[in-house]
Amino acid sequence: MIKQFYNVIGVMSGTSLDGVDLAHIHFSIDTGKWKFEIIESKTIAYSKEWLEKLKKAIHFSQSELKQLNEDYTKLLAEIINNFIANNQISDLDAVCSHGHTILHQPQNGFTLQIGNLPQIAQYLNQKVVCDFRVQDVKLGGQGAPLVPIGDKILFSEFTYCLNLGGFSNISFSENGKRIAFDISPVNTVLNFYANQLNVDYDDKGNFAQSGNFNPILFDNLNDLEFYKMPYPKSLGFEFVKETVLPLMESVEISVFDKMNTFVHHAAFQISKIINHKQGSLLITGGGAYNDFLIEKIKFYLPEMNIVIPDKNILEYKEALIFALLGVLKLRGESNVLSSVTGAQYDHSSGNIFF
Repeated sequence: MIKQFYNVIGVMSGTSLDGVDLAHIHFSIDTGKWKFEIIESKTIAYSKEWLEKLKKAIHFSQSELKQLNEDYTKLLAEIINNFIANNQISDLDAVCSHGHTILHQPQNGFTLQIGNLPQIAQYLNQKVVCDFRVQDVKLGGQGAPLVPIGDKILFSEFTYCLNLGGFSNISFSENGKRIAFDISPVNTVLNFYANQLNVDYDDKGNFAQSGNFNPILFDNLNDLEFYKMPYPKSLGFEFVKETVLPLMESVEISVFDKMNTFVHHAAFQISKIINHKQGSLLITGGGAYNDFLIEKIKFYLPEMNIVIPDKNILEYKEALIFALLGVLKLRGESNVLSSVTGAQYDHSSGNIFF
């Protein structure tokens, strides 16, 4: 579907479980240059029941996962239909949806994003482009990160693009190729400890800031094998559950001290990845609201020009870019970069249902 203008909705649910991000976007392309406008955007929080299901799903049996996928597809369709109705959106080219990652094991040739069943197109009565990761894993790739092609097309003026969500991931150009990979856990760990303090997240990093830095835990975290591995590489919640949290729990210090030390760790790992300490760094994702984390990134990268964009881009950049991936799929153009995921070649990934 080669056109110069596209009217689409991008849908994203991240590992930090903040909710479902929806963005209504107009894309236009003129002489090879893409432009975008976010018309409306909203995040729909999960109910407590759904939060518990999504947190526990990593332990589900095959039959439980099958039922969860069917139920979540219905939930997602309901959320999208309400967004369309409330904003009186019409004449859509497509709904472009990531789904929600439950299992991500590219080393075993497997990744599962629920909410991508063919029935979603019927529930919505719309063309749907979804399930962007599976094909890449089948081609030997990590299936992640997928956002970098959007960084390359829409945000090329920045030296580095950093997302601070459940995990931190970065993308940048090196020797004419786009490079991108996951750096470390961020909100998956910080939210775990915030939950122990009976809050959903650490507002502005105030709890972490009130704690004390623990050099032993800091060194142990930085010594994890994942940080020594070459890219392409990606992270799933399995890494947090099986490796990071047991290490955090092995040190008898307060929750505040653990959060403080982990913020230092996340910021330090980001600084290690950035080879050129000067330039511009675009930071998006929920972690950009963590003032203490941003302060520590600036501490470890004192010469970097750090840019935090307006609320629409900051909160909905992933929904925006998955909308772009959907549009590229409709056009039959590559939307996944092998230089990023390690797949055999660049490809046009995703399913189109209507």
